[in-house]
Amino acid sequence: MTNPQWVGEDIDLTRPSVSRMYDYYLGGFHNFGPDREMAEKAISGWPDLPLIMRANRAFLRRGVHFLVEQGVRQFLDIGSGIPTVGNVHEVAQEQAPDARIVYVDTDPVAVAHSKQLLEGNAGAAALAGDFTQPAELLTEVEELGLLDRSQPTAVLLNALLHFVPDEAEPAGLIAAYRDWSAPGSYLMISHATHELHPTEQTEGFKELYRNATSQMRFRGREEVAEFFDGYELVEPGVELLARWRPEPDAPLEDAERFPGWAGVGRKP
Repeated sequence: MTNPQWVGEDIDLTRPSVSRMYDYYLGGFHNFGPDREMAEKAISGWPDLPLIMRANRAFLRRGVHFLVEQGVRQFLDIGSGIPTVGNVHEVAQEQAPDARIVYVDTDPVAVAHSKQLLEGNAGAAALAGDFTQPAELLTEVEELGLLDRSQPTAVLLNALLHFVPDEAEPAGLIAAYRDWSAPGSYLMISHATHELHPTEQTEGFKELYRNATSQMRFRGREEVAEFFDGYELVEPGVELLARWRPEPDAPLEDAERFPGWAGVGRKP
């Protein structure tokens, strides 16, 4: 396989990437054969997957709208993936042109394309970084000079933590980002759950992802709520993706089809 010029020859595109598979689920074009092949296998076992990913993207959009309304102008989006249509900078800067966004991802393709996409946008940047290494990541964020640590920042962990194993102690990692943030900052999470579907379905999904760049760890509602330790959960608390502050005319009868928990918390 010959890599596109903007990707670079040193990046391995033969192993499916969770970021590029997410892009494929959303109907994007920044994915490659191995990503599409594995994504199609996943869809064959769970046909609702593209709809689930779109429900997650819709939660991201509503959440960022809410945060801008609360006066937040700084966003640190970790595990941001490929910045396809409707990403954070588009949503936030439409409401508040002075909003500043830093995207972080471990996938070199996601970072390369993010930098290309953000050219000419002085209020947004992308860097390579690992959520599980908060000290190094936050040092790089500060050196970038786009976010002011003394001002409230929204840390976005959308569809990220289910790729972080228990052994990495995700609650402790989140606490590092909380302690770095100024009072009045926010934490936004969406997380896949096993609680609403048959065990064999979620187990099959986990098995499939063993061949990807990251493995999955489904968690329950209480486990996700515990990630907000040190934050005050805003209404409606930890809810199903589709039921977190839905649009007034949004259909909710099928909310359980989208098995993910979502929430936003404010640091006092």
